[in-house]
Amino acid sequence: MSSTQDIDTFSVSLIIPAYNEEKYIGACLDAIATNVQSHISEIIVVDNASTDRTAEIAGTYPGVTVVHEPNKGPTHARQRGYLASTGELLVYVDADTRPPSGWIEQIQEEFRKSSDIVCVSGPFSYYDFPPRANVAVKIWNVGAKVLSIFIGYLVIGGNFAIRRDVLECMGGFDQTIEFYGDDADIGRRAHAFGKARYMLKLEIPSSARRLKAQGLIRTGNLYAKNFFSIVSHGHPITPHYEDYR
Repeated sequence: MSSTQDIDTFSVSLIIPAYNEEKYIGACLDAIATNVQSHISEIIVVDNASTDRTAEIAGTYPGVTVVHEPNKGPTHARQRGYLASTGELLVYVDADTRPPSGWIEQIQEEFRKSSDIVCVSGPFSYYDFPPRANVAVKIWNVGAKVLSIFIGYLVIGGNFAIRRDVLECMGGFDQTIEFYGDDADIGRRAHAFGKARYMLKLEIPSSARRLKAQGLIRTGNLYAKNFFSIVSHGHPITPHYEDYR
């Protein structure tokens, strides 16, 4: 899918799904205010059936719109953010990330390079992981980059941007997917309309809470087998997930 519209004229919506994120949402929004806010049109926090102070905290930040999604799960929250947003470029981050300086500009630059790019994504680093563990993560990220070249796409759900017109053509997010495989599904379906690029330079710091609680090997195995299930069959094989807060 191509467009003659210059990315410089695109409005950008930053969307943050958040379920019980009172411990993390403040740091995320602080980083956004410092490093991102001047480059975007709006910030939307999707309070995804939270039972804590997530919405209250997010609502204290200037320029932040809080919307509510009662159906718990990342695909429901992403869809609600999409419907509430007005931007022509939709950027999604997890509530425990801390978007760094230059990150949003690099995303915009990638879309500026080619009208064939419909989706870009990048990896995580972990600010609460020991250095040795982060070395293993970086090796995994390089492997993921190689895989993305071979497969043709790879999306990390907590760090990606997609064109609104493409998401509309996709019919939005597949809300039948509960958790695992949701980002692989985004990449697979977006790839039908153009290039969906996974780029190491778009790295964003995040919490390693899931990796710590679930284990690096087990977590990697769950994500990998559901990714390949989406690629080969169009649906995940792990129907449920656990929250780690």
